[in-house]
Amino acid sequence: MIGLMDPPVYTEIPACEPGLGSLITSLQSPKLIDGVKLEAASLWPDDRGWFQELFRTGTGLIRSFPADSTQVAAAVSYPGIIKAFHLHLHQTDFWAPVTGTFQVALVDLRPDSPTYSAKNTIYVGEQRPWRMIIPPGVAHGYKIVSPSPGVLVYATNRFYNPDDEGRLAHNHPRIAYDWATQHK
Repeated sequence: MIGLMDPPVYTEIPACEPGLGSLITSLQSPKLIDGVKLEAASLWPDDRGWFQELFRTGTGLIRSFPADSTQVAAAVSYPGIIKAFHLHLHQTDFWAPVTGTFQVALVDLRPDSPTYSAKNTIYVGEQRPWRMIIPPGVAHGYKIVSPSPGVLVYATNRFYNPDDEGRLAHNHPRIAYDWATQHK
């Protein structure tokens, strides 16, 4: 039981296979959880540093986000920190990891989804500047695996509403996600 969502829409957590799930290494991976979308960001480096455009309202992955309720925020996390798992009943998240390296974990908790109980792991950040859409019902979180802090800029299609957000422990036994360094 999640126990932290009202109403309790996700009352049963599926028993997932232990581990990382499918490692996503291409933008069009057939193993990507249904509704999760990825796109590459362009970086423009020069002798002063680099520039990256994160998003334009009305285009790309966030083209359907309404201007009157889209919220943009940033989070800084220190090396080794795990922030997981979150999920939403209605809110869609757009993530743009900017610095550091993120081990992003996704778990499909939507019983009516064709990828129900599937897990994905995606390594993103400054060396793989991918942006992603995370739909409602997909539990999500990350661990910073770089020696430097990670900066995540994200947009949501709705303003923050605590009644829309649920949380599960990063080590929930039914999700069985393996946060240990894999040494691969």
